[in-house]
Amino acid sequence: MTAPRRMGTENSKTRQVLLDVTERLMLKEGYAAVGIRRVAREAEVAPALVLYYFRTLDDLFLAVLRRRGDEELERQIRLLDGPRPLRALWQLNSHPGNALTTEFTALANHRKAIRAELAERAERYREAQLEALTRRLTETGVELPPELSPAVLLMLTNALGRIIMMENTMGMTARHAEALAFVEQMLQRYEGASADG
Repeated sequence: MTAPRRMGTENSKTRQVLLDVTERLMLKEGYAAVGIRRVAREAEVAPALVLYYFRTLDDLFLAVLRRRGDEELERQIRLLDGPRPLRALWQLNSHPGNALTTEFTALANHRKAIRAELAERAERYREAQLEALTRRLTETGVELPPELSPAVLLMLTNALGRIIMMENTMGMTARHAEALAFVEQMLQRYEGASADG
């Protein structure tokens, strides 16, 4: 019986550099630019060292997804716990900083392990967001119309924010001003004017 292969520790500085390089490549050139040899070259290490920390390329992608996913969920809950949960929800879902999520979504079309992890995390995010949003709406006294539950509001906000973000990335802006004006009108109705003006 062979002994299990040794793996590098999760809090190693080298491991963090490999994750940083992978994330940078994904954001700059897309997930297809990421490979064991390319990550090794960019990190100025031997490919064997990458494999010492990550048995497969999927393991490397999953480590990046988990690291950023955990940080992002904590950030979202903090923002939703603020005095204006609806505005925070809109900012979270319409912010162009979701490029890494877009890359992982595209990658999930080709890699079963990534798709499973992304789906599981998305479900957890949605439930955590819904819990925080519902709690803050109650605490701040915001009353939604009876036909608009917090869950539906969450999904509509997520969908509209992502569509606008994706279309902006493609250079498509038709009717965005009208949709954004509607969103701002609704935010002002329920939470008052934006702090930025």
